[in-house]
Order: sequence, then structure tokens, then C-alpha cells
Amino acid sequence: MSAIDDLLARNREYVARHGHRELPTEPQLHLAVLTCMDSRLDLFGALGLDLGQVHLIRNAGGIATDDAVRSLLLSQRLLGTRSVMVIHHTRCGLEAFEEESLQLDLEREYGVRPPFRLGAYRDVDADVRDTVRKLRSSIFLLDTEIRGFVFSVDDGDLREVSVKK
Repeated sequence: MSAIDDLLARNREYVARHGHRELPTEPQLHLAVLTCMDSRLDLFGALGLDLGQVHLIRNAGGIATDDAVRSLLLSQRLLGTRSVMVIHHTRCGLEAFEEESLQLDLEREYGVRPPFRLGAYRDVDADVRDTVRKLRSSIFLLDTEIRGFVFSVDDGDLREVSVKK
């Protein structure tokens, strides 16, 4: 059985336990979270969240890509979110490689570099600050509360990173 088949079986069990319930489209806490795709981040558990309370936008590194900004714009404009949490984390895979080196490897292999930044960094706090500043400066996002945090994958602690206006 493949991993996908196993997950489909788990879904059938989930449906049997939970049945039908209709949640509103708008997140109840009017909050969007931009975070990493890392499977060690259980933000529902760590933040005490339930379904329907926040929008989770995930990508490698939780960086403010064009697509992340697009998702936040739609979250704010169409679905009423008013605050944004940026949550990066300790021991991220993006700390483990050199951007230029991987870009060169990809160019040699495919004949072209990806048209996007891969997101390598060395200092998680600095990367959180960069992401928060990029979101705050976006003309497409509402002037709203945007704060940054670092999540410890080892103990679940969430630490705020100070970002000057």
C-alpha cells in the first residue's frame, strides 16, 4: 500500500468519526498565518487552534513569495482577515544549503535557473524580519497587524521577533 492509499484509508475513518458539519468560509479569528511547509510544525496543536479559525499559508521557508502575497490579499480582501502572523522555525532545511550553489547546479542540469528565489538563509530571526518587512511594504496588503515569530521544532515554543516599523 502506498502512502497515498494509506492516507485515503485514514480519511474514510476521519469522515466516519466526524460526519458532516458546515463551517463558515471566513476564518473566525480573522487571522492568516504564513509559515513553512515543514511537517514538524503542528500549529493547530501548538496554538490551540480548531478548524475554521485561521488561514494557513505554507511554503518552503514561509517566505513572502508572490503566491503567498496573493493568498494573503485574497484572505484579507475576500474573507475578512485583519492580522498576519509570520512563523518561521528552528532547524529549517533552508538553512542547510547555499542558494548560489544550488542555482548553479540546477542551471547545469536543466540549462536554466529557476525564475524564483529558493530562499536560503543563515539567520532565522533576520529572515523573519525580512519577511515581515516585505509584507508590510506590499501595496496589495491592508495596513494591518503583521508580526513575526520563530517556532522551536524541539519543544514547540513560539518566540516573537522584534521588527522595527
